[in-house]
Amino acid sequence: MDGKTILLVEDDKALAMGTVFVLEAEGYTVRHAVNIKTAGTMLDDAVDLILLDVMLPDGDGFSLMHHFRTFTNVPIIFLTAKDEAAD
Repeated sequence: MDGKTILLVEDDKALAMGTVFVLEAEGYTVRHAVNIKTAGTMLDDAVDLILLDVMLPDGDGFSLMHHFRTFTNVPIIFLTAKDEAAD
C-alpha cells in the first residue's frame, strides 16, 4: 500500500500525531480529520483506506461508516482507545 492515501478520523491529538508520524514515515499520505463534519469533506477517490475512531466529538464512527458506505467501498478499520483512568 506504499504511496497510498489514508484518511485518519481521530480526535485525540496525541494519538493522531503518533499515527500520522508512523504512517508518513512508511510512505503513506495521511489526511487527518478531528470530527465527522471534517471527515465528510476529506473523503474522495484518492483515499485508499479509512482509519476511523469509534467515539468522536460530533457523533460516532459507526454512523459515519454507514454514511460512507452509501457512496464508497473504501476499506475501513476502526480504532479506539480507552483511558485507564476513566474506569
